[in-house]
Amino acid sequence: MQQILIVEDDVKIAQILIDYLRASEYGVTHLENGQDALDLLRRQSFDLVLLDLMLPGLDGLEVCKGVRMFSQVPIIMITARIDEIDRLLGLEMGADDYVCKPFSPREVVARVKAHLRRTGKLSAPPPAQGFTVERDALRILVDGAALPLTPVEFRLLAEMIEHPGRVYSRMQLLDLLHEDQRDTSDRAVDSHVKNIRKKISARLPDTDCLQSVYGVGYRFEMP
Repeated sequence: MQQILIVEDDVKIAQILIDYLRASEYGVTHLENGQDALDLLRRQSFDLVLLDLMLPGLDGLEVCKGVRMFSQVPIIMITARIDEIDRLLGLEMGADDYVCKPFSPREVVARVKAHLRRTGKLSAPPPAQGFTVERDALRILVDGAALPLTPVEFRLLAEMIEHPGRVYSRMQLLDLLHEDQRDTSDRAVDSHVKNIRKKISARLPDTDCLQSVYGVGYRFEMP
C-alpha cells in the first residue's frame, strides 16, 4: 500500500483528502505542523507528500527546501495564494506540482496517482512511443530516429524528458538556454519550445507531449 503524507493545518480540508485517499486504498498520515513534517520525513519514507504552503512552524516552501536536501519524494504543493511568484518559488524549491484552493478532491487523487505512476510506484503500460536521451552524443531519439535539434533545444528537451510530469517555469528553462548565462528574454523559451514541438510533431503527429502550464511554464508528458 502506497503511503501518503498530508501536511495541512486546516483540519476540514485535511479530512476530505484523507477520506478520498483512503477510499482509493492509500495509507495516509496527517500532520499540521511544518517542522513536525520535516522531522518525520527524515525518519520515515513516504511515497508522496501533499504539502500546504501556509503552515505553522515552518511554511511549506521551507519544508520543501529542507526535504530536497535528503529526499526526492514527489511533493504536491497546496496553496490558496495564486499569484505567480509563489507558484514559481514553490517549484524552484523542488516541488513537483501544485493545486490551488479551492480544489476538487478527485483532481488531487488523480494527480497523486499520476505522480506515483511516473515514479514507478504504480504499474503502468509502456509508452506508445519511446524517447531516448543520449547526452554524450547530444541526441534525442524517437523510436530510434534522432530529432534534428539544436544544442539549446537538446538541453531543454533532455531536461524535461528526464523529469516527466514536472512543471518547469520559464525562468528555470531560461537558465538552460545558454551555458554562458548571458541575458535573454523568457520569450526565447517560448520560441524554442515552439520549434521543438514542430520537430516532435513531424515524427509523432497529433502528439502533445510538451504541454503548456498556464501562467507558469511547461511540462513533458510521455505519450
